[in-house]
Amino acid sequence: MEKYIGLMSGTSMDGVDAVLVEIDNHNINLLGSHPFAMGNNLKQSLLDICLGQPTNLQTLGELDHRLGHLFADAVLALLANTNTTAAEITAIGSHGQTVFHSPHTEYAFTMQIGDANIIAAKTGITTIADFRRKDMAFGGQGAPLVPAFHQQLFSSIQCTRVILNIGGIANITVLEPNKAVTGFDTGPGNMLMDAWINLHQQKSYDENGNWARLGAVSSVLLTRLLSEPYLQQSAPKSTGRELFNLTWLEQYLVEPAIADLQLSACDIQATLTEYTTQTIANDVKKTGLTPAVTPNELLVCGGGAHNPILMQRLAELLPSWQVMTTADRGVDIDNMEAMAFAWLAYRTMHHQSGNLPEVTGASRLAQLGAIYPAEN
Repeated sequence: MEKYIGLMSGTSMDGVDAVLVEIDNHNINLLGSHPFAMGNNLKQSLLDICLGQPTNLQTLGELDHRLGHLFADAVLALLANTNTTAAEITAIGSHGQTVFHSPHTEYAFTMQIGDANIIAAKTGITTIADFRRKDMAFGGQGAPLVPAFHQQLFSSIQCTRVILNIGGIANITVLEPNKAVTGFDTGPGNMLMDAWINLHQQKSYDENGNWARLGAVSSVLLTRLLSEPYLQQSAPKSTGRELFNLTWLEQYLVEPAIADLQLSACDIQATLTEYTTQTIANDVKKTGLTPAVTPNELLVCGGGAHNPILMQRLAELLPSWQVMTTADRGVDIDNMEAMAFAWLAYRTMHHQSGNLPEVTGASRLAQLGAIYPAEN
C-alpha cells in the first residue's frame, strides 16, 4: 500500500483539511488528519475575488503564491502530527481553492489556485493539482469529482445509497444497484447561512443552528427562493458562490411582498436553513425508486452534518430513508473530500481515470491532474 496526502479547501473557506491515507486498488484507510486554519485576511481577499470585486493580475498571482505556502504548511503540520516523513509519501493531491467556476458560459472554465510548485518545493513531495480542467477539456463541467470516490467506498447491491456532502455547496452522489452513478450539486449547503450570520453577527457559521432556532421560517420567502432556475435544471450541473451569495439573496429580500413582512434577521436564517434542506430533499426524493432489500440510505458528510436542524429536517422530509452520517458506514464526515483528492492523486500516479462522464458530462474518461515532481 502507498501513502498519500489529500488537501481540500472548499467553498466555505474555513481552512484546509489535510489527511494522510494509505491506498491500494481496493482500499483506502485514513491514518491521520489535521485541520489547518486560514487567516481572516487571506479569506477576505479570496472572498473579494469570488464575489466579483475589482482585482488585477498581481493580486491574483500573490493569492496563488500565498495559498501555495498555506497548503504546504498544512502538509508539514500533518506530517509532524502523524510522525511521518516526506519520504514515506508517494504524492499529495491538492484540490486548490476555487475562486471562480463557470461551467455554463460560452468559454466554460474553472479556476483553482494555490501554487503546486510551492507545495512540492516546500514539502519535498510530488504534488498533483489542477484536477478539474481536464474533464472540462472533454466537455464536462469539472464537477462534481467525488462521486467516483463515493462509488469506490459505498456501492451496495442491496439498497440505494445517496452520499450527501453539505459544504458551502451541497452535492449528492446517487448509487443505485445495477445503474450508472449519477451526481450533481443540489444548490447551497452552508454558504448562504454562513454569509448571513457573518453579516449580522460576525460569526463564521451558525453553531448547532442555534440562531436559526430563534427565528421562524417564512413560507413566502422560501417559496421565492425555491423558484431559482438552477434548481429546475437537469443534471449534469454544478454551481458555486458565483450564483448563491448575498447579492442573490438581496434581490428577493427587497421585493415588496417580502420586504413588507419585516422579517427579523434570525427569521431569514431559519428560512435559509430550511431552504438548504428542502433543495436537498427534493432531489433525493427523485432517486431510490428501485425496490430495495433494505431501506435506502442517505449518508451525510461535510460541515452541515454537524447541524442538528439540517439533520432533523432531512429525516422529517425523507421518512422512507435512513438518514445517517458517513461515519455510520466507517468514513469520517469531516475528511471525505480531502480523502477523495488523495485517492484521485493515487489514480493519477497509476495512470487511471478519475472522472465519471455520466456525472460531469465529459465525453470520455480522463486521467485528471497535473503532476509537479519533487526535486530530490
